[in-house]
Amino acid sequence: MVPWYSVRGFGALKQLTEILTRSNRIATCIIIQRRNFHITSCKRDKLYDPEESYRTKFGPKKGWLDYNDIVYAPTEEGEPPRPAEICHQRDNIMMSPKKFWYAACLVRGLSIDEAIKQCDFSKRLAPKIVKEVLLEAQEMAVHDFNVEFQSNLWIADSFVQEHFRYNNGIRRHARGKASKITLKFSTYCVRLREGQPPKHYYAPEPSGTEKLEEYIRGQRKRRILYSL
Repeated sequence: MVPWYSVRGFGALKQLTEILTRSNRIATCIIIQRRNFHITSCKRDKLYDPEESYRTKFGPKKGWLDYNDIVYAPTEEGEPPRPAEICHQRDNIMMSPKKFWYAACLVRGLSIDEAIKQCDFSKRLAPKIVKEVLLEAQEMAVHDFNVEFQSNLWIADSFVQEHFRYNNGIRRHARGKASKITLKFSTYCVRLREGQPPKHYYAPEPSGTEKLEEYIRGQRKRRILYSL
């Protein structure tokens, strides 16, 4: 049987495909380097959206550590300085994200010293890993981001994601039987912010008076559909 590329016209098409493939490989090898800048005295907006700010300057966001490369405009006269923010993460943690989630929620909204103390009280593995990541981020804040006091930091964001890597294992059962299990890995991300932690990291539960006012406001907004 005659191969398809030997037919007249298909040979040129094959050569063109090889040229385009080779050019795409060369284009993907180009690396654009960016330097880190100090962000302590930069402008902070009330409606600041980090993803939108990054998208306007560098294009689509690639990863959590790319937030450290964002450069903000200097603050205007009379405005308070923008607090420094340090993003750090650890990949390829051999632990399920469902188990690591409890330790990630434990340190949210706490100061850096209080978060390390809370991690010391637990005997599990996940808080120990969180403590190591916090100490690494604290050292980065002092040496790379020019934060004056290492204790003047609090955890603004702390969450865990499922890592793209996973391994398959075997669980043995009685009578020579076995089953397949999936060993999942986690990625822990943390953001430190300069200053003191807020009084309420999560919105406090409304009081009875506030619930009553919200109920009355909802009753007054009622409308009869398809009426005059």
